[in-house]
Amino acid sequence: MTETITWAPAEISPADGPLLDHLAGRLDDLLLSRGAVVLRGFGITPATLDDTLDRVLPNRLAYVHGNSPRSHVGDRIYTSTEYPSDQTISMHNELSYSAKWPSRLAFYCETTPGSGGATPVVPGDAWLDALSPELRAAFADGVRYTQNLHDGHGFGKSWQETFETSDRGEVERHLAGMTGATWEWKHDGGIRIAQVRPAVTTHPVTGTEVWFNQADQWHHAALGDETAAALARIMPEEDLPQHVTYADGSPIPAEYVLQIRDRGLETAVDVDWCAGDLMVIDNVLVAHGRRPYTAPRRVLVAMSD
Repeated sequence: MTETITWAPAEISPADGPLLDHLAGRLDDLLLSRGAVVLRGFGITPATLDDTLDRVLPNRLAYVHGNSPRSHVGDRIYTSTEYPSDQTISMHNELSYSAKWPSRLAFYCETTPGSGGATPVVPGDAWLDALSPELRAAFADGVRYTQNLHDGHGFGKSWQETFETSDRGEVERHLAGMTGATWEWKHDGGIRIAQVRPAVTTHPVTGTEVWFNQADQWHHAALGDETAAALARIMPEEDLPQHVTYADGSPIPAEYVLQIRDRGLETAVDVDWCAGDLMVIDNVLVAHGRRPYTAPRRVLVAMSD
């Protein structure tokens, strides 16, 4: 069982002073102390979003090597993960399966949800504390991620879409810069990528130890029994678009995967959306997800190093 946490993101409104004053300095301090900051009531519009993001995210990044479906809607601005609205997206830190991840994320609500659609957020140390000692010990050596990206036809994303290029050499240069990554081009034109990464990491400034991996999202158990069984009839686990094991290649029990998923969601705090809201999070200190919703809902995301 998990305990209710008293943490919540910092929230700033016009009553606290002009937006530019917060973006000029206070935001950095709040992100280190609270991990997430919600800016409400400042009238941020799609027309002013780009300038605001330039201040919030000084060095915006492309979503290279991202594994979730998104649409590119602006200068390194994307839709949030485009999964069906009735599905919950479990807690995760962006690109935590990679050797390179963004340090900061910004979420902007362009269209208020019809109902639901909150973005749950949870401090990574609280998520870590919510997991059983046995599970934490089992993940001590980290996890091995295997990613199969097709050449334009197949399950999941293509390598061209994932790396935002059709140049194999550019893909290889990106992967070569990721310590510990191995890859092979397959006969059908796709690519298989393997990486061993830690399950827990430490924030470089605060020293906070946090749960930091996507084992539950990459594991077949998270797909549900029917979907997992259907895929098992079509292909072996190692050929799935995403597959995860312990670092030594041994299987991760389904009950551990479900504990990770459920305790992350149970420990999280929901951030509800109204059009014009902007939330900025430290991508190491805080994980995020998505609650189901009824349309309309449009939340955009950008990231920086």
